[in-house]
Amino acid sequence: MRKIRVLVVDDAVVVRKIVTDILAEDPGIEVVGVAANGRIALAKIGQLAPDIVTMDVEMPEMDGITALTELRKTHPKLPVIMFSTLTERGAAATLDALSHGANDYVTKPANVGSVAAGMDRVRTELLPKIKSLCPGLGLVDRASAPRDATREKRPASSTPFLAPPAQAPIKLCKPNTPQRIDALVIGVSTGGPNALAAMIPGLPSSLPVPVLIVQHMPPMFTRLLAERLSATCSIGVSEAQNGDKLSPGHAWIAPGNFHMEVARSGTDVRIVTHQGPQENSCRPAVDVLFRSAAAVYGPHVLAVVLTGMGQDGYVGCQTVFGAGGQCLAQDEQTSVVWGMPGFVARGGVAEAVLPLEEVAGEIVRRVQRFRPLPSLALSHHLAPKRALAV
Repeated sequence: MRKIRVLVVDDAVVVRKIVTDILAEDPGIEVVGVAANGRIALAKIGQLAPDIVTMDVEMPEMDGITALTELRKTHPKLPVIMFSTLTERGAAATLDALSHGANDYVTKPANVGSVAAGMDRVRTELLPKIKSLCPGLGLVDRASAPRDATREKRPASSTPFLAPPAQAPIKLCKPNTPQRIDALVIGVSTGGPNALAAMIPGLPSSLPVPVLIVQHMPPMFTRLLAERLSATCSIGVSEAQNGDKLSPGHAWIAPGNFHMEVARSGTDVRIVTHQGPQENSCRPAVDVLFRSAAAVYGPHVLAVVLTGMGQDGYVGCQTVFGAGGQCLAQDEQTSVVWGMPGFVARGGVAEAVLPLEEVAGEIVRRVQRFRPLPSLALSHHLAPKRALAV
């Protein structure tokens, strides 16, 4: 086994100590160095050759976003996890960092009651993300496995995987009898903000169905993400509010720390948000949304699972498929982490596994089916591999 070599970058001595101690607990991880700002980090990366970097956002001399921008000029593929505060300013800075090439983020614990609780929060969030972004490293029992067979790592805090095994090949389903699509539901996690920024602008303003999105993110992050997407997309995008009435050509993002479901109210379909138990260690959870969409719309649902760690969305896709709906998954090559879409692709419920740049076009094609709408075409805003606008 080769351990995962981590460089910890943070100007706060206490935070560096906490993160270093947590990472040292894992036998598959080695902290090879620490740095107090971005300038020192850039110098140490060349010397230490880490496999991954944890990077604070706000630091003296050189902040995390500036360091990240410089780092991407020489190390475009070195995974970087941002360490940000759970504030509006921290959320905005984190979305900026993701648009500049950060792979993922972890929020610093605040108001959790004790140092031990704070360490547990960091441990639960950070360790699975490090292992997911460093496939093939740091796992004793998989050390001899081929690199592509270890793309998925089980998050320490997740519920047990149901199926399929990680090494299973892609298994497409036999499509259900095609039906008119009346609702589009999307589930996404790690790498999601940039994936949505690349895909959603490809949906035209004339899209005749509502779009419901679960992106695993904390409160504030989801609102800012919706605002940024709305500024660059043909369709409107907003953070969902309890009771919102669904309408065509608009997208709703589930608010952080709330599940989002849909429910019929007379002739309308409205959004219901609640703080029910976490599923797959997530709230909002993709499975919750997908199940409710299948219950309300039956076979008229198109479910799409994009890049993300874990398996959230797989059981929901089983429900959508079982109700006669359609499911798509992003492919491994264009996913930051092929966990969620990988489960769908290997689980026999996806009709197609597509690169990110082809997802919007496939959605439009399927939504257009059974509708005489000659003007419904791929949006001119579609820009493959487009990063989240700053």
